[in-house]
Amino acid sequence: MSNHVYKQIDLVGSSTKSTDDAISQAIERASETLRNLDWFEVTEVRGHIKDGKVAYWQVGLKIGMRLEGNS
Repeated sequence: MSNHVYKQIDLVGSSTKSTDDAISQAIERASETLRNLDWFEVTEVRGHIKDGKVAYWQVGLKIGMRLEGNS
């Protein structure tokens, strides 16, 4: 069994639909340029209010990327 080492980055996803969509948008966009995405953790949830309603959601994430090694 291999030992794994991870790099952790912070992202903020946004969506006019929902917090789940904001998370998905952040992960999908990160996966376009980053490799070995392995896990995520929601660190904060906030949003923007316009005319007394939620205009969009913002979700802060920590994303773990498994570092490649010489196996």
